[in-house]
Amino acid sequence: MKLHADRLDDVNAISGYTPDSVTINGIVWRSSVLVPHRGSVSAWACPDVPALQAEHFESIAALEPELVVFGSGAVLRFPPAAALRALMARRIGVETMDTRAACRTYNILVGEGRRVVAALCLHNPHVQPE
Repeated sequence: MKLHADRLDDVNAISGYTPDSVTINGIVWRSSVLVPHRGSVSAWACPDVPALQAEHFESIAALEPELVVFGSGAVLRFPPAAALRALMARRIGVETMDTRAACRTYNILVGEGRRVVAALCLHNPHVQPE
């Protein structure tokens, strides 16, 4: 699926998604990734969603977004509440959705000028490929 935003000046943009990759600023990523609205895109050590720990989200909190869009893989799966403590303590909102929807939502929010980070899991070991 290709994604196109109306206007994205000087922000990270997601331009494509497949079940095993995401294209950000023209670069294809095949591993889980953190996409801040501005700044460096980086690999994210996202294990199976239920295995996520607080440490996985502390690096996101340090980016000081107003909102995190968490893409949980091919299906909607919520991270453990305890893993989100660093975000909740800083009053950073979290929206969880499947990774495809997270990519679309991220682009809409950065297009509105929001300080958002997309935390995208690109695979889910419990789901068979389509």
